[in-house]
Amino acid sequence: MEKMPGGYSGKILRVNLSDSKISTENTDDVFCRKYLGGSGFITYFLLKELKQGADPLGPENKLIFALGPVTGTAMIGGGRNAVGTKSPLSGCIALSEVGESWGAELKRAGYDAIIIEGKADKPAYLWVHDGEASLRDAGHLWGKNTKETQETIRAELGDDKVRLAQIGPGGEKMVSFACIMNGLCDAAGRGGTGAVMGSKNLKAVAVRGHKAPRVADPERLREMVKWMRENLTTSPRFKELSEWGTGGPSLEMTMLEGNLPVRNFRDGLFEGINNISGRVMKETMWDGTDGCFACPVRCKKRVKFDEPYPVDPDYGGPEYETMAALGSDCGVDNLKAVVKGGELCNAYSLDTISTGGVIAFAMECFERGLLSTKDTGGIELRFGNDEAMLKCIELIARREGFGDLLANGSAWLARRIGNQSEDFAIQVKGVEAGQHEPRLKPGLGLGFMVDPHGADHVLNMVMNFDNEMMMKPLRPLGLLEVLNGDDIGPRKVALFKLVQLKNEVFNCLVMCAFMPLNYQQIAELVEMVTGWDTGVMEQLRVAERILTMARLFNIQQGFTADDDRLPKRFFQPKTDGVLADKPLDPEKMEKAKRYYYTLMGWDADTGVPLPEKLEELGITYP
Repeated sequence: MEKMPGGYSGKILRVNLSDSKISTENTDDVFCRKYLGGSGFITYFLLKELKQGADPLGPENKLIFALGPVTGTAMIGGGRNAVGTKSPLSGCIALSEVGESWGAELKRAGYDAIIIEGKADKPAYLWVHDGEASLRDAGHLWGKNTKETQETIRAELGDDKVRLAQIGPGGEKMVSFACIMNGLCDAAGRGGTGAVMGSKNLKAVAVRGHKAPRVADPERLREMVKWMRENLTTSPRFKELSEWGTGGPSLEMTMLEGNLPVRNFRDGLFEGINNISGRVMKETMWDGTDGCFACPVRCKKRVKFDEPYPVDPDYGGPEYETMAALGSDCGVDNLKAVVKGGELCNAYSLDTISTGGVIAFAMECFERGLLSTKDTGGIELRFGNDEAMLKCIELIARREGFGDLLANGSAWLARRIGNQSEDFAIQVKGVEAGQHEPRLKPGLGLGFMVDPHGADHVLNMVMNFDNEMMMKPLRPLGLLEVLNGDDIGPRKVALFKLVQLKNEVFNCLVMCAFMPLNYQQIAELVEMVTGWDTGVMEQLRVAERILTMARLFNIQQGFTADDDRLPKRFFQPKTDGVLADKPLDPEKMEKAKRYYYTLMGWDADTGVPLPEKLEELGITYP
């Protein structure tokens, strides 16, 4: 095998659970440069190997873990990994990025990716260490929560530094939005990756490695890491993250500007907002912070208390998405209940965004009379009922009673309930929306529409870019003018495309989205790690290639331009607050979608990538 570029082992581990066959495949420089890693590797293999109409929960589906060239190096934010599959929640491509140290450990064990296929005839876990891999019995682990699983496997392997990507009971029961947990508090959350893992009878992937990846220019990388560390420790934004985690000391400003989801994205004002603040958390239950591999920010909360129910700090604490999804979106202002709900989701391996989203949807259906206590098994499922919220999480994880219906997601539940409930099921392509408001940020709304993974907020434009500071990194790309936050015309769509492409490069590198790198610095980072003579244009082209391939995968699985649509709720004003007179304009959003298709080289009417675009990007597709 030719010498690999820096940052890569050149090896992909393939595991067929049906026949217990484990093999290693080699990659080369061209493959790595064309697809980069992370979401790029995942999208390539899913498009190439998964047949049209494959059952997401059948043995023919594939579950892929992938790293980027930066993973496992000294680069801050570089300990992450990506996970992808065909989603049981949406039926389209699912892809999540997740922190902790699992990714760095896999790179040091000698692999760039793991492809899981088939189905084990009984529960198993995969043990990967220093270039070796084996399957082990997990019958005694089935039914255990994530902490019990982690403790048991580490004891069996005699090493408390073993890292686990694992599922709890929610994944075993194939809850459509079950996630895969790296450790106890880092989730590959969106799209139901944990359900696919459960469908394969795979309880965990345990990894341990000792060989650091080779870097082409270690001196330049050390200089960049030094610059990053200085930037992170002096920046007010990152000081706040270190002190409070995401969400900050208070969510009140988020609410006042209109960005906080309240009662299923229906309302704008939440009277209990200050009860679920970071400040109250710190004053009443704080137990310090944790961080991911090689990161000094340590933005992950730890919380604990004993009454009225115990909460284990090893499960971390709720970040912004969880505080909003289980808190304000469900109308719950009991902070302890929100924290407990987050702990349960981590223990059971449930995506907190979809969990909160489907419960909030069901609460509105209940209050509208579309559901009754006969349907819910006696639960008074009203907004603000914290006990009902916690009960629903328990039922979802075990697929018991009403929880068995909730476990299929809000899109499925809306189709079952009918009565135009789909209008306020806050999802796109079946995936519940991230906890940010498109009526405030139309660019975000466009991102929800066209994201290949559903209503994802990460591969998106979560800021309006309506001030000089936000626009500064885009000037070298020719975008010089500040745009109005409400704008969704051609220039805003062009800006959205560039932001989305940058985020996709991060997904391929599997870098933390918080890292303050501009377009040029990203290209320089790739160059110093790999040794390639690369630049901004090549990195953006990689991102465009991967997004186009993801589009092709979804088309192959039956999706069309009609699926790129927002729920009708976003075209209605909120009931109160600053967005009470600011619904999205459906005609403008549709025009924005068509213009995005055009900029991507896709047919403006159908969203199908044009043959000329496929040729330009070097994509071979039947």
